[in-house]
Amino acid sequence: MGTAYLPYPLHRIAYHFFALTVPTSDFMFFLDIKPKEAYRRIRQAREKREMFENIEELERIRFKALSLALTGKWKVINANKSVSDIEKEIIQSLPF
Repeated sequence: MGTAYLPYPLHRIAYHFFALTVPTSDFMFFLDIKPKEAYRRIRQAREKREMFENIEELERIRFKALSLALTGKWKVINANKSVSDIEKEIIQSLPF
C-alpha cells in the first residue's frame, strides 16, 4: 500500500509490480479510516507529524490506497471503530 504515496498513475504500476513479485497472503486487511479520524488519532498519538499527515493529503492517499485495495485480494475493514471492534472483525474473517 505504500505505493499510494507515489504520483498518479505510477502508484498503480508500482502496486501491480509489487503484487506480482512480492509474496502475498489470502489474509490481507485494509483498515479504512476517514481522514478526519486518522488526523485526530495522529495528533493524539504524537506532537511531530510527517509532511503528508494533514487532512487534504490523508484524503488523497486514502482514495488511492482504497482503490488499490479494491482491485486486490484485500478485505476492507471499517477502522473508524474502536480497536477492540476492529480486532473482532479481523478475527471473525480468519478461517480458524
